[in-house]
Amino acid sequence: MITFALRLAVSGGRQAVARLLTITAATAVGVGLLLSTLAAVNAVGATNERVLWANTGAKSRTESAAADPLWWRDRTPEFYDGRELLLIEVAATGPTSPVPPGLSKLPEAGEYYASPALAKLLRERPADQLSDRFPGRLAGEVGKAALASPDSLVLVSGQDQAALAARPGARQVTTIATALPPSCDADCPRTGVRGDAMTLILSVVAGALLFPVVIFIGTATRLSAATREQRYAAMRLVGATPRQITLIAAAESTVAAVAGTVLGFALFLLLRPLVAGVPFTGDRFFQDDLVLTLPQGLAVLVGVPVAAAVAARLALRRVTVSPLGVSRRTTPRPPSAWRVAPLLAGLAELAWFVNRRPPTTNGQTAAYLTGFLVVMGGLVAAGPWLTMAGARLVAARTGRPATLIAVRRLADDPRAGFRSVAGLILALFVTTATVAIIGTIDHNRGVLGGDAETRVAVEHGALPGDPVMASALPERFLADLRAVPGYRGVAVAHANPDGLVHDQDAPPGWPEASLVSCADLARAPVVGHCAPGAAVAAVEPFGFLSLTSRATTEWPTAPITAEAVDRLPVLSLYVTTDGTTAAKERVRTLLSRTFPDQHARMVQDWASTQQKQLAGWRQLADVVLLTTLPIAGCSLAVSVVAGLSDRRRPFAMLRLTGAPLRMLRAVIGLESALPLLVVSALAIGTGFAAAAMFLKSQMDYDLVSPGGVFFGLVLVGLASSLGIIASTLPLLKRITGPEAARNG
Repeated sequence: MITFALRLAVSGGRQAVARLLTITAATAVGVGLLLSTLAAVNAVGATNERVLWANTGAKSRTESAAADPLWWRDRTPEFYDGRELLLIEVAATGPTSPVPPGLSKLPEAGEYYASPALAKLLRERPADQLSDRFPGRLAGEVGKAALASPDSLVLVSGQDQAALAARPGARQVTTIATALPPSCDADCPRTGVRGDAMTLILSVVAGALLFPVVIFIGTATRLSAATREQRYAAMRLVGATPRQITLIAAAESTVAAVAGTVLGFALFLLLRPLVAGVPFTGDRFFQDDLVLTLPQGLAVLVGVPVAAAVAARLALRRVTVSPLGVSRRTTPRPPSAWRVAPLLAGLAELAWFVNRRPPTTNGQTAAYLTGFLVVMGGLVAAGPWLTMAGARLVAARTGRPATLIAVRRLADDPRAGFRSVAGLILALFVTTATVAIIGTIDHNRGVLGGDAETRVAVEHGALPGDPVMASALPERFLADLRAVPGYRGVAVAHANPDGLVHDQDAPPGWPEASLVSCADLARAPVVGHCAPGAAVAAVEPFGFLSLTSRATTEWPTAPITAEAVDRLPVLSLYVTTDGTTAAKERVRTLLSRTFPDQHARMVQDWASTQQKQLAGWRQLADVVLLTTLPIAGCSLAVSVVAGLSDRRRPFAMLRLTGAPLRMLRAVIGLESALPLLVVSALAIGTGFAAAAMFLKSQMDYDLVSPGGVFFGLVLVGLASSLGIIASTLPLLKRITGPEAARNG
C-alpha cells in the first residue's frame, strides 16, 4: 500500500511534482530556521560556559585546592572605542599555581597574553591609544577556551607578586572558577551573554519565524486538494477503506516532508557560517558553537514528518468519512464568533502581566512567549469569522456582479478565503510587534549614546565614597595631557573637607558635593557653570560621573578660594576633547597609566553593553522581517494558484454561460484582497497592543510610534501582496477553457 501511495503521489503529472517540490521547499526552510534557532540557543550556553573562569576573583567564591596560591586582580571595566575589555592581572607564587583556560602557562611579570581580536588591535592601533596601557611584551594569544566570541577583547597580564599584592582588589586563589559564584556584585566581571534573556528573545523569534512557515506548509499540502479528494472518493467507491485512504494521503505529504527535513539539515549546515557572523548577542558566535544536541536532532528529524502526516490527514479528512463526501458537498457551517476567544485570551494574558512581571526569567519566558503564541494562534482562528463578517458587510452594500459573487463565496466558505492570506497576516503581526518593541527600546535607551557635548568627554576617578584619586596632580601628567592632539580642557573635582558645602536635602549617606574651580568649569561647560563672580562651585557628587550634559546648570558657590581648592585631594577628572576616537583613547591611555587604580569612563563605554543588545535585537528584527515577508508572499501565491486550480471547472462553466473573463478576474482579486485588507487592520492593531503590554510589563516603557518608515513598509507590503494576487490572474484564462468544463 505504501509503494502504491508513493507511485500515486507522482502520477498526477506536473501538478503533482510541483506540489511535492513546494511542500519539500517549505519544509526545508522551516527546518533550517528551526535548527538555526536551536543551535543559537545552544551557542549562548556554550559561550557562557567558557567565560566562567573570569569570575575566579569573586569574593564569594570559597573553592580551594592543594596548590600554590595565585594572586588575581580583575581590572574591569576597561574599554577601547566602546568595546569592553576583560583585563586580569595575575602573579604566581609557585609552580603549581592554577592556570586559566586558554593559556599554556601563566605569564611572567612584564608579559601578557591577549585574545586574537585584541592582539590584532594592539598591532594595528598607535601605541599611545592602546598598547601603552599594558606595559610589557605580548607573550602569546589567549585560546578559544577562554573566549566568549571571536571578537572578545581579553588580556591576562603577569605582574610582580609583591606589587600586585599591594594593589586594591587583589586576592589569592587556588582554583579557577568553573561555575557562577554564590553572589555576584561589583567584583564579578561583566562578560558573557545573558543566556536567560537571549533564550526568551530567540524563543519569541523562533515562534515568529515558524508560524508563517507552518502556514506555508499547510497551504502547499492543500495544493490541488479538490482533485485529490475526488480521486480518494473514487477509491472509496471501489472498496478502499478509510484507513487505506488515510495512509495514502499521509504518505504523499510525508515523503515530501522527509525530503524537506533532510534538505533542512543541509540548509542549516549552509546557514551556520551566516548565523555565526550575525551579532545576535552583540558579538559573533564561534561557528562550531552552533551545534545541535542528539535529542534536538532526533526530535526534528522525526517530529516534522509526523506533523506533516497529521496535517495531510486533517486537510483531507472529509473523504475518509464517506465515498460521496466530495461529490455531495454542501456549504460548510459558518464559523462562530467564539473563534475570537483565543485572540482575546492571548491579549488578556499579556494584559494581566502588566504591573505583575514574573520575577524569574523562566517565568517571563512562559508568560510572554505563551501570550504571543496564543495571540498568533488566535489571529489564525479568528481570521475566518472576521472574513465572513467583512464579506457580509460588503454584500449588504454592493450591487456589482463581481463583488457580489466574490463576497457571497467568501461568506459561504470564509475559511478558504482567509487561508490564502493567513501567512501574510501573521507576518504583519510579527512585523508590527517587532518594530514597535525594538523602536520603543531604542527610543528609551538610545539616550545612552549621549548628546554631542558628552560624547567628547573622558571621566576618570574615584566613585563617591571611594578613596581619593590622588593628593595632587603631577605636573608631568598635566603637561602630557595638554600635549594630546585634540585636547580641549580639564575640570578637576576636589574633595569637600569637613562638609564645607552640605546639601540639606540630600538623602542620608549621600556623599558630599565635589569642589571645582570656576576656571576649570569654564573649560568644561558641559558640566555646568558658576554663579556670576564665584571662584569655586559645589558640584553634586554625580555631576561628573553621570556623563550627562549639565550646560545650563548653575552650581552653588563654595566658600573657599581657588588657590585653596587646588591644594585639596583630587576625586576625579573630566577631560574634554575634540571628540575623535584617537584623542579620547590617547587621554584614556594617559589616565590609565598615571592612575591605574581608577577607571576611565566615556558615554560610549557605559552605553556599550545595552547598545550591543539593541544592535542584536535590531538584527533579529531584520531577520524576522526579511524571512517572514517572502515566505508569506510565497504562501499567498501558492494559495491563490491552488484556489484557481481547485475551482477551474466552476469558473469554466461561468465563462461558457457568458461571464466575461474580466469579471472572473475581479472575483478572484476581491476574494483574496478583502480578507487581506480586513484582517490586516486587526493584525496591525493587535501587534501594537501586544507590544505595548509587553513593554509596559517587562520594562515599564510606554509604546512609541514607529514612525512613517514602518507605515510605508506596511503599505509596500500590502501593495506587493496585491501585486502577487494580480500576477496569478493570467492563469485564469488558460485553466478555464472549454476543456476544463468538459473534463472536470
